[in-house]
Amino acid sequence: MSGCLVLCLCLSVLTLLLQSLWVPVEMTRGEAAGRSPEEQGQRGLGLRRLALRLEALSTQVQRLSRERDFTQLTRDDLSLLLQSFRQDQRGLARLVERQLRSVSQRLDQLSQHHHHRQTPTAHEQLRPHTGPSEECEVPKDPGYPLCAEKVKFLHARWQADPCYAFYGVDGTTCSILNYLSQTEDFCPPHPGRNNSVPPWHQKPHNNTAKAEVRTSLTPLFEVISNTSGPAVDFIRTRVQRMSDQWVQAGVKMRQSRNRTQTNQLRVLLYPGALAGSVGQRFETMVNRGGPLGELVQWADLSACLTILGHNLTFSTSQHHLHSLIGAAPGRGSCPIQRPLTFDLIYTDYHGLAHLQGAMGLAFLHYQCRFRILDSFGTEPAFNLGSYARSRGYKTLWGSWSLQPLQYMTMFPHTPDNSFLGFASEEATSKESREEELEPETYGKERIAVVYGKQDYMWQGKSEFVRLVSEELETHATVYQPAPNLPRFVKNHGLLTQEDFLRLLRRAKVLVGLGFPYEGPAPIEAIALGCVFLQPRFNPPHASDNSDFYKGKPTTRQISSQHPYAETFIGKPHVWTVDVTNKTDVQETVRAILRSEVKPFIPQEFRCEGMLERVNSYITHQNFCTKSAPTWPPENALRIHLGPLGQSCQSVCHRSSHVCEPALFHHLNTPAAFTRLGLSCSTTAQEANHIFPSYTPWGRHCGLQQEPLLFSCAGSDPSHRRLCPCRAHLPGQVALCPDCL
Repeated sequence: MSGCLVLCLCLSVLTLLLQSLWVPVEMTRGEAAGRSPEEQGQRGLGLRRLALRLEALSTQVQRLSRERDFTQLTRDDLSLLLQSFRQDQRGLARLVERQLRSVSQRLDQLSQHHHHRQTPTAHEQLRPHTGPSEECEVPKDPGYPLCAEKVKFLHARWQADPCYAFYGVDGTTCSILNYLSQTEDFCPPHPGRNNSVPPWHQKPHNNTAKAEVRTSLTPLFEVISNTSGPAVDFIRTRVQRMSDQWVQAGVKMRQSRNRTQTNQLRVLLYPGALAGSVGQRFETMVNRGGPLGELVQWADLSACLTILGHNLTFSTSQHHLHSLIGAAPGRGSCPIQRPLTFDLIYTDYHGLAHLQGAMGLAFLHYQCRFRILDSFGTEPAFNLGSYARSRGYKTLWGSWSLQPLQYMTMFPHTPDNSFLGFASEEATSKESREEELEPETYGKERIAVVYGKQDYMWQGKSEFVRLVSEELETHATVYQPAPNLPRFVKNHGLLTQEDFLRLLRRAKVLVGLGFPYEGPAPIEAIALGCVFLQPRFNPPHASDNSDFYKGKPTTRQISSQHPYAETFIGKPHVWTVDVTNKTDVQETVRAILRSEVKPFIPQEFRCEGMLERVNSYITHQNFCTKSAPTWPPENALRIHLGPLGQSCQSVCHRSSHVCEPALFHHLNTPAAFTRLGLSCSTTAQEANHIFPSYTPWGRHCGLQQEPLLFSCAGSDPSHRRLCPCRAHLPGQVALCPDCL
């Protein structure tokens, strides 16, 4: 195959050279008078196209070599790659054929008089340029209403991205129509050609193998062994440290009768925050006290998917990403060259932008397979691009128009999204469980560790820390230098994760300074037997008074540094105080010292809890179908009519339930209002993130027109929300009793 390609390329280059040389001198001097600038450049364009093809094919050969080393190609993947080579070979053959016809035409022109070559006929002056010996008209087919517009666009812009030349576009109408009918689907196929879907539209062979729960993380270590850097080293170290917990959880799951077996999936993990220039900045902060919460999630997600039996590919390189998805060489305006071979792609907001910049039209086709790790959540009003722009919800991070449940959060604070979470490290050794230990086994020293690795987090907190230090020896792990650090605090500097956990095992209290918000450290400290002492926020922090939340695609208002710990765990493990109230702080610290607290981990933050949750998502969440969701089942629905101005999230929480956006479609009917005893004088459908809802004044009933706007978070002072609530398993907010 490679030999044929090289032969075709050599013949094409030779043809172009002959074409350029086999022209009399007088013809070369005189031809400009009768040719447009576009026609004068056609000879150079052929060579440029072949150079682009050669570069692209060289890239593919290099990719095969790399993927032989970095990934294990399946027979289906190899078949798709060979199919792509065959398509390129056919394209090159057509290109050579056109160049030979061009040479033949030039030889015919040599037999004509010189003035015939210089003076085009009136018909030739009016005819649009379509290339030598080819004439194509833009079809007027009502089934392809955008065809003419796209042809016009490519006539003007085809040279803006080399990917068009890679797919055979040379500026002629014929080549553009060929591209728009075979590679994209904006124009009808040429007469006599099969009406087949574009190559990237075709479905790859399904993997019928079942996912078997593993009791080893060896496949994961093999996948990430070829990637290095501080961030990936952190991920690898965490997975290694927790490997016994994951293996034990896998053994339990294998023995469980509740597990539904799924097909083995091909999964790509692409942390976009670790790629490109953003990744370089992130890497430099890993060892300087930068945020590690996202890395905790990536480590635990990769371990979770491995134990569940799926095939993983891990990448932190944009170049490698382009190779993995079959991106065409260029700037991303064109679709990928073959069907996407991954069933799921886990990425983040940065990675989402990288995928869009590489997939062209195929991005929209495959976006249902994306899962976005989004620590702080994306509400529906910010997610739908057109709605966000027209209603003032446009931010830097939203407007991707995905299904809101495709965003996966660190904590269950945004029920419109899916709660991914992480797995906390446990307090005990692998030989014994924490609930079997006697209190003296996990005895604590009179130590407080302050949660804040960077100096700016300590600004204005000296008095609060001093009050704590009156009762407890106070330690810190601040990256040097730290001018805001009080002298009475013992600073260990930035510790490795192992040393930090060792310090927490000794400590009685983890003290929050108010930032960072909602990190994993308080959960892991509680799991190691610490009490978490945190500030209360009054007024709550939100996008209008917090620089951190400004621009985030959420309207959340948080009343403390860690709302999950405050709401779902609470005393005696979590104490929330007014740090400006000296008496409140002193009394709280003394109460903590009098208490005896055992290590505690909510079920959803254990390895087995995360396995259970992620397996349920993979089994039941399907965003590639246009039909209404069937999971959770309808019998989980508990309908509530909220008071004026309250969101469904608040309404459901008041009844010890959670809002379930996948059940909204059951309420979006006139019958739902009747079921609640509401009489509607008018009923209207509208794209509005507070619908379905009821307005008492005028007895107006509003139904949702746009399913992407079903929102647990939406509220309005003049509307009563119809809310789909459901119960949840103890310690597992994401799952209902009938969800497994």
